[in-house]
Amino acid sequence: MKTLVLTAHPNLNASRINKAWFDALSDATDVTTRDLTAIGGPELRFDVEAEQALLLAHDRIVFQFPFYWYSAPPVMKAWMDQVLNYGFAYGPGGDRLKGREFLILVSTGGPEHSYHAGGYNNYSMAEFLKPFQQTANLAGMTYLRPFVSHGMALATEDQIEASVPDMLAHLTDPDLDPKVKQARLLKQLEEDPTKAAAVS
Repeated sequence: MKTLVLTAHPNLNASRINKAWFDALSDATDVTTRDLTAIGGPELRFDVEAEQALLLAHDRIVFQFPFYWYSAPPVMKAWMDQVLNYGFAYGPGGDRLKGREFLILVSTGGPEHSYHAGGYNNYSMAEFLKPFQQTANLAGMTYLRPFVSHGMALATEDQIEASVPDMLAHLTDPDLDPKVKQARLLKQLEEDPTKAAAVS
């Protein structure tokens, strides 16, 4: 499987967590990484045909970014507005991304307990990421469970380093596709019906 990672960070070289992830992803097998800020330049302009060709050449599309005001940095929105256009990603004939997988790798400054009902951010990350999930739905892509690394504002270098293998393991997890996970579960239940009876 070929994976395309689109990294959105206003200054990737100044980042701790996202730079560590980007470097590790750049060294991974069958993974293409792109620093959207460097590619888009100050005007955040992209070669639409080139970007679309890259999307079509990969099986899993990954958005990597730090959580900025409950969304992605502006360069990600600029890329989406220009590249995921009518007739390509949605609308009549806009089924070019159908069947591809979509995954988000995101870091937050706040701790995990703040992203729940009753926490100071009030909502879960699953709720905050709904616009990206709907983007995947509209384009006919399979939305995979995101990888979220919380509390990065106060993270130690050891914690950042430890997040890298966890992120890579998530990225390559064969059970990320819910249909694959469900099929595997149903096969296990079929092979051992006593397990199905135990939970009914």
